[in-house]
Amino acid sequence: MTNIPHLPILRLGRPYESLEHYKVKDHRTGDVKAVVSSVNSGIIKKDLQKISASRAALNKFTVAQLIKMSAKAGDLFLHGTLPLGDKGHTQSPQQYLETLGLTSGLPHVMVRRNMAKVHYALTHLGEILNGLSRGLDLSVLDHGYGEQFGTKLSFCPTTQALGLVMPSNSPAVNSLWLPAIALKTPVIIKPGKEEPWTPYRLIQAFIAAGVPAEAFGFYPTDHEGAGVILKTCGRALIFGDKNTMAQYAHNPAIQLHGPGWSKILIGDDCVEHWRDYLDVMVASISDNGGRSCINASSIVVPKHAAEIAEALAKRLGPVEPTRADDEQARLSGFANVKMAEHIDAQIEDELKTPGAVDVTARHRHGPRKVVFEGGTYLRPTIVLCDTFKHPLAHKEYLFPYASVVQVPQREMLHQIGYSLAVSAITKDAAFIGELQAFPEIERLNLGPVSTMSISWDQPHEGNMFEFLWKRRSIERAW
Repeated sequence: MTNIPHLPILRLGRPYESLEHYKVKDHRTGDVKAVVSSVNSGIIKKDLQKISASRAALNKFTVAQLIKMSAKAGDLFLHGTLPLGDKGHTQSPQQYLETLGLTSGLPHVMVRRNMAKVHYALTHLGEILNGLSRGLDLSVLDHGYGEQFGTKLSFCPTTQALGLVMPSNSPAVNSLWLPAIALKTPVIIKPGKEEPWTPYRLIQAFIAAGVPAEAFGFYPTDHEGAGVILKTCGRALIFGDKNTMAQYAHNPAIQLHGPGWSKILIGDDCVEHWRDYLDVMVASISDNGGRSCINASSIVVPKHAAEIAEALAKRLGPVEPTRADDEQARLSGFANVKMAEHIDAQIEDELKTPGAVDVTARHRHGPRKVVFEGGTYLRPTIVLCDTFKHPLAHKEYLFPYASVVQVPQREMLHQIGYSLAVSAITKDAAFIGELQAFPEIERLNLGPVSTMSISWDQPHEGNMFEFLWKRRSIERAW
């Protein structure tokens, strides 16, 4: 057994070592933590021709049985020692936590929270699917038809497999695909280059829980291979930036997960008490190291913008990198140093445009981009913008960043644009009515609730049940 694990391709459950490899490294020291086989698009195309057998393997089980297996997988993911690659290595939960921290830059406390989110999603899958399906008796999926509340029901799958082009920013993002297994849908995963650990560990947990191995494809690949997954699987999820989203914006078979541009709005009736909501604003901006699409990237207020920006800057500006095992750690390192450099340079360049000021600059006592124990970090940044027309007012980055913009309440919904999550701090019934009717908000929180607050049975971005199954008419004479 070699000292460095090798993560093989899983060709519908079968391990396969490719001639092509890449290395996953410690973001600080450059030490190699794993060698990962990489596959070309031709092999993916070939394997996907056999995907019906993978679906047939899942169809041998009822949805109820797969929900129980998923719960067992959740416990194994959180507590179990599982296979790591094909060279005899295993991985305990602590080893997973430490290795993921070393290669992704996430401090241990954030990895632990992400692990808990994944565990919760798997162990509460019955409740989640009940919410996603609006109370459907899921045994209907076992038979293809049924009756509920006196109504005939029939559902059919929309796809033979779910393709996943995953990011590297946060392990909990894998929670989005977890219902697919209980919904009898094989998954074809292209892992994030710096984060193969979580999808691989989840696959091993599912297999150990009794789910057929052929239900899982694990395909580290290049851009062309990712394209095959997106085009060949009947349904797919992709994560990326604004440009990536634009390529697939009009394809209903691809569910897009891009920038969230999530926001906090404070109404006229509550803005005088903004200090009472400072903790909610800070948490919305900085929880999970600012890496989530539902982290607030804008604070929109009808007055007191300068005071609010200053108060946020005082709270967040002094935050510095700490050791990975510090339970109070609030910043994540960048595995891709060039990305950190690009973000820092872009902010500095756009600050040259009049109408914006980095309020945190005077509270940071040093540069935004810093190196700590060999890792590269970006320290929190709060920018006060005159209007939403400024380029920094509508930005989202992979670290604690937010603009503060002053907009009259009557103009807010005309100016904020698309928002994945909005926390609206107001008791104004008329304004609440406008917010509820506004189609550009995906998830709406009313009151002082963090934008990071989620309900698994009320997805903030896409309904996995409706994505993988569709209702159809049925009439049976027999």
